Amino acid sequence: MAQFMDVHHGMKGITADQLKQAHQADLDIEKEEGVHFQRAWADPESGTVYCLSEAPSADAVQRIHERTGHKADEIHAVPLTIS
Repeated sequence: MAQFMDVHHGMKGITADQLKQAHQADLDIEKEEGVHFQRAWADPESGTVYCLSEAPSADAVQRIHERTGHKADEIHAVPLTIS
C-alpha cells in the first residue's frame, strides 16, 4: 500500500485536543476506504496540519477527510522513505 502526506491549511490556533479529535474521527471510519492514518502533526501558529497515512489512493484519503469534515488542501504521495 502507498503512503501519503496530506496537508490542511487554515487551522490556526488548533489545540492538541482538537487535533486528537480530528485524528480519531478519521481512525473511526478509515477502514471503510482501506486507509490507515498513522500520525498527525500540527503547527497552531501557522494553522497547518499534516497527516501521514497508508492508503490505496489519494482519493481514498480525501474521501475519509471529507466525511469527517476536514478536507485536505493537498495530498502528496510519499514513494521514498528512509529511517
